[in-house]
Parts: sequence; C-alpha cells; structure tokens
Amino acid sequence: MNPTTTRQRLVVIGNGMAGINTVEQILKLDPQRYEITVFGSEPYPNYNRIQLSYVLEKSKSIDEIILNSWEWYQENGIELRTGTTVTKVDTEGRMVHTEDGTVVPYDKVIVATGSKPLMLPIPGADKEGIVGFRDIADCETMLHAAKLYRKAAVIGGGLLGLEAAKGLLKLGMDVTVVHLVEELMERQLDRTASLMLQAELESQGLKFATGRQTAEFLGGDRVTGLRFSDGTTLEAEFVVMAAGIRPNTEVGRASGLTVNRGIVVDDYMRTSAPDVYAVGECGEHHGVCYGLVAPLFEQGAVLAKHLCGVETKPYEGSVVSTQLKISGVDVFSAGEFMDAPDLNVVRMHDEWHRIYKKVLLRGGRIVGGVLVGDGKQAARLQQWIRTGTVMTEEIHAAIMGTAAAETGSSVADLPDEEIVCGCNGVTKKHIVDAIHDKGLTTVDEIKACTGASRSCGGCRPVVEQILQYTLGDKYDSAAAKKEGICGCTKLTRDEVVAGIKEKGLLTSKEVMHVLGWENPEGCSKCRPALNYYLGMIWPAEHQDEKDSRFVNERMHANIQKDGTFGVVPRMYGGVTTPEDLRLIADVAVKYNVKLVKVTGGQRLDLLGVSKEDLPKIWEDLGMPSGYAYAKALRTVKTCVGSQFCRFGTKDSMGMGILLEKKFERLDMPAKFKLAVNGCPRNCAESSTKDIGIVGNEGAWEVYVGGNGGIKARLADLLCKVKTDEELVEIVAAFMQHYRETGKYLERTSDWIERVGLPSVIASVVEDTANRKALADRMEAALSQVKEPWKDVLDNPLLRGRLYNEIQIPVETK
Repeated sequence: MNPTTTRQRLVVIGNGMAGINTVEQILKLDPQRYEITVFGSEPYPNYNRIQLSYVLEKSKSIDEIILNSWEWYQENGIELRTGTTVTKVDTEGRMVHTEDGTVVPYDKVIVATGSKPLMLPIPGADKEGIVGFRDIADCETMLHAAKLYRKAAVIGGGLLGLEAAKGLLKLGMDVTVVHLVEELMERQLDRTASLMLQAELESQGLKFATGRQTAEFLGGDRVTGLRFSDGTTLEAEFVVMAAGIRPNTEVGRASGLTVNRGIVVDDYMRTSAPDVYAVGECGEHHGVCYGLVAPLFEQGAVLAKHLCGVETKPYEGSVVSTQLKISGVDVFSAGEFMDAPDLNVVRMHDEWHRIYKKVLLRGGRIVGGVLVGDGKQAARLQQWIRTGTVMTEEIHAAIMGTAAAETGSSVADLPDEEIVCGCNGVTKKHIVDAIHDKGLTTVDEIKACTGASRSCGGCRPVVEQILQYTLGDKYDSAAAKKEGICGCTKLTRDEVVAGIKEKGLLTSKEVMHVLGWENPEGCSKCRPALNYYLGMIWPAEHQDEKDSRFVNERMHANIQKDGTFGVVPRMYGGVTTPEDLRLIADVAVKYNVKLVKVTGGQRLDLLGVSKEDLPKIWEDLGMPSGYAYAKALRTVKTCVGSQFCRFGTKDSMGMGILLEKKFERLDMPAKFKLAVNGCPRNCAESSTKDIGIVGNEGAWEVYVGGNGGIKARLADLLCKVKTDEELVEIVAAFMQHYRETGKYLERTSDWIERVGLPSVIASVVEDTANRKALADRMEAALSQVKEPWKDVLDNPLLRGRLYNEIQIPVETK
C-alpha cells in the first residue's frame, strides 16, 4: 500500500488471542494499511488464555503469560482501550458503540469476543462461592478461595475442569471432580484412555464423582455443598463451573448479525454484514464452533491475508487436537478417537508402564490418535493426522516405540502455513524465515526469536526437525558444536558426569587422563567443577581435593580486598542467645576485629581477621562455621512465626533451625539459601530464595528458584504440603535433584529455567518413589559431611600448611 494513502480504520472487538493474532499477521503483511483500535473488556494487554492453569497452580505469574506488552501496542501505533466492553456495531452507520458511550467509526470490524464459561442452570447457582474458569479474574478468585476454604468441587471432567481441579489441588484444597458421564474427557478419549487418566489423577490426590448429575447447590448465601440427582450429597465450600464454554455472541446479536450457536462466518471469516468479520471461538464456520487455540490461528491467517488483499486459500475447517496441560500427566488426542466399523485401529496398551497408544486409519491414512503416558510423538502424530499421511512401517515403528523413524523425514511436506506452535500461532514459514534471516542454529534461539515452544513445549520435536531440515548439512556441525565445561575439554557437564559414573573415576587426575583432557593439569574452571562432581557422585569414596577449591572454600572464610578474612559463625535460623552474643563480642575484641556486620542472612560477620588468626578465632568461638564462603547451604532466614508474631500460623523458627541443622555443610553446585515464613506476609523474603517456605494455616507452601542477586528472579511454587515430615522430604529431594543435575556454579534460578519447572515437579513432587530415592541419596551424602572448622582444628598438619602456623613435629618410635 502506498504510504501516502489514507489508512483505513480497523476496529478489533476483543483483545484475546484470536483478534490480536490476526492483527499480528496484518502488521507483517501490510503494516501501513490500517489505523487499528482494539477494545478489550479485561484490564490487561493480550495474554495466553490457555496458560491460565499455570497461573492458577502458581508455576507462572500473570506477567509471564502476557503475549503482547503495553509497549507492543504503542510501538505498532495501535490504540488499546482496556476495561471497555463493546455493546453493538451499527452496520448501517458504520460505528462501534461501547457501554461507556464511546462511539468509534470503522471501515472494517473484526469481532473476536471469544467464549464464556457455560454456567449450568442449576438451582442455587447464584450463591456466593460458585465461579467459572475463563479469565485472570477467575484465577484470582480461585487463588483467594484456596487461602480461606478447604473443600472444593469442580463441575466438569473435560480439559478445562481437570486443569482447574489440579490447580486447586496444588493450592492445598481437597478437590472432587463432578462429571455427568462415567468417562473423563469423553469428547477426546476412549474409555481405556479415560480410565487410565482417572487412575493417574487419583494417585496425585484428586477425587472423582463420575456419572453424577448436580441437581442443587446447598447452603444459604454461600454454597456449602452439592446435591446429586440420586439424592447423595457432596460437601463443598467452593465450586468451579467448568462444564464447557459457549460462544460470546452478544455483540453479534445486538448488531443484527446472523447467529446460530456462534456468529455465522464464511470461508473468509465474513459475517452477514459487509466489512464485519468474526474470528475465533465466537464464530461458527460450516456449523462448527471451535473451542481450541489452533483453529483460531488458522482462521486469523486467512482473515489477515483477505484484509490485506493477499491471495489466500479459503478456510476449510480444522483438525483439532487436545493436550492436557497438567504436569506429570501425558495425554494427547487429535482427530477421530473412537473405534468405528470403517476404521482400522493400531493399538498398544502397556499396563505396567501405564502407556496407551491408539492410531485410527481410514483407507490406510491416519485420521486420529490417542496417546496416554508417552507423548513424545504427539506433535508428529498431529501433523500426520492433519495431512492425512498414509501409514507406513516407519511411522508405525515411531509411534509404537519399536524403532526410530527417520528424524525430520516428514517436515519437508509440511505446508508453509501449517501452525507448528499452537500455543503461540507460529507457522513453519515463520520458523524457517527466522532461521535463514537471523542465522539461528538451536531450538532455544528459535524459541527466543519466534516464541515457538515457549509455552507448553509440546511442539519442540517438530521445531527441531524443521531446524534440521532447514540447515541441512550444517545441522550436524551446529549440533556437534558443544560447549565443554572449560577450554581443557570439549565434553559437556552431562558427558563428564556420565564418564565418571560409567568408568568409576574417583579423582580429578583420573578424570582428566581417562576422558582425554587437552590440558592434563586442568584449569581453575574445571578443577573445582570436577571436585564437586566427584564428591556428589561418590560421597563416601571421593577424598576432597582442597587444592581444587576456590580460596574461600579452601580457607573456610571469606577473603576481603585487603587480604584479611570474614568469619561468620553459624546461627541456626538466625536465632542466637545472650551468651553467644557476649562470646562473639569478647572474641571480636580479643582479635581486634575491624567490623562486626549484620548480614542479609541474619548472621554476624566478623571482618578483618588475619589468615594466621583464623584457627584461633574459630577455637575461641567454639561455634560451627556459617558457611558464608561456600558453594553450599549458606543460611536459613526466618521470621519469628507463631512463637511470637500475632500473624504467625506456623513455627517458622523451629522449622528453619531443623532444616539448617539437617542440610548444613553439604556441597552444592552453587551457593544455596533458604527462608521460612510463618505466614504469607513474607517477612523472611522467601520469594527470592533457592527454597522459600511459607506457612499457611494447616499447610506449608514451597517455592523454588528465587534469586535476589544480579539476575533477580521470583521463586516458583513447587508444591503445598501439610506435614513437617513431607516438607523435609520434599526439600531433601529438591536439593538432591539440583545437586545431581545442576551445572557447577549454576544457581537454582538458572537451573529451573534450563530444566523446566514441570520436570522438577514431576521428579520431586509427583513421582513419590523417585522423591524417596532422592531423599535417600541425600541422607547418604549427609552422612559423610564434617564440620570444617573443627576438622582444621583437629589436624595440626593442615593448620600448618594452610594458615602458616609453626608445628612441633610429633616424636615417633
């Protein structure tokens, strides 16, 4: 379009994923064509609605699911009016009217009002404590309710209901899913898959009342329970209605558009009124209303091209797929899923591994499939279903796990406009163009550039196949270009650890020799790392190599810029006594300590101690080392909790002291900090610790991966536990999992980002057998630790070598 031409006025009604994705496509095709105004009823910029379950379970914040920031609208010249609801479109006067009286003229209108939760007309449904689950406001209501109430019911055993139920369960509620039919997700799963899903969710703590019809909500002003049609009842203080959605057609009806179940559109998203279009869940195409995200992106791509005058194929409908976004539950369904006389079925059911795979064929072509327990081929199966791929021996082997199919063999036939990342609407062409234009060579670079695999990660295998296909011969060299742990070797951290385990290597020298170090003496980067990995793998067999330690760890004190040291005695939980304070003061005077500083971890730091005086000051203090210098547990910061605070609900000091005494002195990949709060007021700053524990009435919340340093990061919710014993086991398992998988010097904040919170939750929380094994290995490691200051004091030769003390030879016979 000629930039001097007057731009047309495009009004978008709805600030959700469908409307804004269409706008994004328009901006790519012809950024100067339209002057765009967007109306949104919510007070937020565009966000990823399918990740609301992550916000509910606190694994993501609201900011983390924002797709387009306020700045994005400004940078693209888009007028965004949030908190504003459109009431009708005057199709004759070509005006858009809002409930606050605003009137905006238009040349083109896109109605993208999405859908609303289906609130069943059950007697008592207007009681307080009954909500839907569709937007951020619903999430906030549910989060608040979880703090006040214990028993919850979720009506609806479909995709949305199960995600809501698992989120409430993670918040510590006792949750029962009420479903009208016997099978969960009956619109996506057959009976076998449904029963497997239910058994898995029951093992995680969810309860089910299937085959039950809710006849009445009990209670006065506030709901207290449900009465079923068979006369039985269920206690519930909070109810989430997640029985389905219905297209939000209010604007369409008020504007005189043709509306059936949704706003009726043709193959180019045109409604019955000229220049008025509808896209996404509010629309009805050939009698079908789509409630999943991929179709709305496909519709948006067609509409954007049509509005920009670009030739495009008409929208012909979508093959929908479903992937349950519950950590630790692998369920995928796409296309047809029920047996039928005209279908051939390829099926595998492994009850021992709890894996179920089913692929449906019509005329030899793949038309549907279900995967439970093993979703590694989900993205490729969806692609084969969309393209109607003929079943082959190679595809059969890939899906059923009997052999590996050729990597990347199918992406060549994938159309450019095929949506690879359904969560973010990223097409194959978008990924290929980014690889070519920006020289991308890794999936992580593609994720950062395009957003593909940024959300649920389910499309990552296909993204990697596209990368391999696009780079061709260069892919091998890019994949082989690994970053070694230092310049002495090309081996990665995982390869080094695997080599140590497989070959039984016990010393750094052995590692360097057997694994082929280019520098046989190693360097200051790899020697400390190897010493850590060896100690982590062989806690009983490995002898600590002090010469490989950094100076602070070698001297068991923090070196200062003037060459003196800081001494921090341990004060468990930040708690001390008048006697210990008097002792510290006397020792500080005796050794002419330059400064006594209260640390951020609630300890006292004695600064300005000479190297020669270190053993003597430790001996006079008679206290354990506070490990302020170590790649280990530094401190457990606490508030006064229920012992003294009028707001305290938990004994934070008691728990903090217990944890600090249990886990002190153990080597970690990097420094490690804990905090324990006795109530949600967060006085001990749990949100910026490697592990932050918050006491609530009757439960502990465990947050992980926080960092208040240079790279600040708020901690993520790991889980909520009810007993002190379970809390200690969870903490032990998390720390051991980090010890075993973290890179040396990698803080938990970076580690969580690298390995992903869902995988940590699966390993540490949901897999109870693995959690127990991790905790047992932690106990084995703890059995080998020593108090370092005492160890030095009891070793005259070590004192002489490290601290320049003159030693008198011991007479021997």
